[in-house]
Amino acid sequence: MSNTDLIIEERSRDIGDFLVGRLIPFRKKRMVGPFIFIDHMGPSTMGPGRYLDIGQHPHIGLSTLTYLLEGEIDHRDTLGTNQRVQPGGVGWMTAGKGIVHTERTPEDLRDGSEFTMHGYQIWVALPKAQEQMESQFSYTEPEALPTWVQDGLKFKLVAGKGFGKESPVPVFSHLFMVDVQSEQKSTLNISGQLKGEIGICIVEGYIEACGERVEKGNMLVSKEEDICSITMGEDTHVLLFGGEAFPEERFIFWNFVSSDKDLIEQAKEDWKAKRFDLLEGDESYIPLP
Repeated sequence: MSNTDLIIEERSRDIGDFLVGRLIPFRKKRMVGPFIFIDHMGPSTMGPGRYLDIGQHPHIGLSTLTYLLEGEIDHRDTLGTNQRVQPGGVGWMTAGKGIVHTERTPEDLRDGSEFTMHGYQIWVALPKAQEQMESQFSYTEPEALPTWVQDGLKFKLVAGKGFGKESPVPVFSHLFMVDVQSEQKSTLNISGQLKGEIGICIVEGYIEACGERVEKGNMLVSKEEDICSITMGEDTHVLLFGGEAFPEERFIFWNFVSSDKDLIEQAKEDWKAKRFDLLEGDESYIPLP
């Protein structure tokens, strides 16, 4: 099925070579390469009475990618990790056969002042051979990520490979995530630079594609061979993401992803029975929906 055959859930029309929607999964496009879920956080004003407090919850079969534009998060998990995720850095947690974690506003930011929280929580499915691997966590500082300027655009390679460069984030499949920003209206040349399915998330500003203007908050999904000319508007910020699709279908329930439905059912029972390892000294527990 080509992209022109896909029904656009939010707008009931297509723009030619692209599917347009509000993050993934779309109704008829469940994944983009190995990316299975993208959650846009904010921008939201945080302060007294309103902080990020996501209690203990489990994952299997995926890696989570936390990429913040503003604000900070304390990440704790059952590996013993206690990591502060800051803007521009990459928190990469691989659940494998199972991990439990929390995400909270750091204590020193709960001082009565207000601040902005803005970023993306992204789930990347693992290849079938790694779905039951041992869990791990890595944090990559902003300055460790490849950055460059090309055709008047500022680029940062957040994860994977693209534009002849490679991010140090320890991924497990052929994927990419690229942060691109413009000051002036500019052409974004993707042809031959990224391998596999391509998603474009518009963080700020707008882009023009296939004769249509698409505003921030939307996402476009194409395939490399289908892509047409893309123009970024002035003061525009986009995230490019995607990669090579897996040969097997992936199933998703709550925080669990797997190519095997039985593994998801087992994870559900294990979480209800509290058979997952839990964080020491943390009494929170988010029940199975």
